[in-house]
Amino acid sequence: MPHHTQAPFPTARHRRTRQSAQIRALVQENTLSVGDLIWPIFVRDGESIAEPVSSMPGVHRLSVDKIVDAAREAADLGIPAICLFPYTDPTLKTETCEEAWNPDNLSNRASRAIKDAGINIAIMSDVALDPYNANGHDGIVKDGKILNDETVEALVKQAVEQARNGVDIIGPSDMMDGRIGAIRSALEAEGFADTMILSYSAKYASAFYGPFRDAVGASGALKGDKSTYQMNPANSDEALRMIQRDLNEGADMVMVKPGMPYLDICQRVKDTFAVPTYAYQVSGEYAMIQAAAQNGWIDGEKAMLESLMCFKRAGCDGVLTYFAPAVARMLQA
Repeated sequence: MPHHTQAPFPTARHRRTRQSAQIRALVQENTLSVGDLIWPIFVRDGESIAEPVSSMPGVHRLSVDKIVDAAREAADLGIPAICLFPYTDPTLKTETCEEAWNPDNLSNRASRAIKDAGINIAIMSDVALDPYNANGHDGIVKDGKILNDETVEALVKQAVEQARNGVDIIGPSDMMDGRIGAIRSALEAEGFADTMILSYSAKYASAFYGPFRDAVGASGALKGDKSTYQMNPANSDEALRMIQRDLNEGADMVMVKPGMPYLDICQRVKDTFAVPTYAYQVSGEYAMIQAAAQNGWIDGEKAMLESLMCFKRAGCDGVLTYFAPAVARMLQA
């Protein structure tokens, strides 16, 4: 960034450009729009069900018919994409995770229903085994170890099946090595050349995922933690290596997860690679803002908008956020 010599005070008075809303608008460097939003939604079995997630105020697990309504609402608000996460019946969870590529699993039924309803919205999916795994991990577990290559084979089957069922953007969130290249090759071979991959390239082993695991029903099953495959929060250079690898393997877009505690990573990624870069404002971030707002400790709406603007300032092209419909309505008001 160029360094400019600035005139001394009082010739330079920086407050001149802050003196009114109109002037502040003229000099504003970043903007937040509805086009920046991806809305993550949780799908469950049943009909006409909207079940509250207790650790995420305002968020519900929705049956497939309600998911279609939510997708229509999002499209009407101008939100470009939704991301589906299934709350799988525990009786369908196994150590081999075959429910992950069942054509009639919750995620595939939901994406089909949205496409069949003719709703003009991009559908993003989650590619990882944790919603289907008796062990709660993103990969297949053997003797306490998460197996990389066997997991990648399963993820490929899962991703191709999602593409068959109308998913536009594949979202591998598992952090196995080599999975982007394997998924990209399989999509090409199966005739899904236009199906995009938004890779969770820099996904950290974070404490901020707790409420999400409640929402998808994975917290009870999880044995141990995910630090052998998710990244160490102390590392920054490593994130750039992960991004570089995933881009080389065919990722169209990349993601940093979690969001606000990792804005420095977002900025480094965008500055280094200049590719479409996203952040996931994860469940713990959402829950903290909501809880503080409900207690009257912060202004929830202002905090929500400020947090999302910070992602744009850090270089993100968009954000996955549970606030998406509320933000879209505020921006349209």
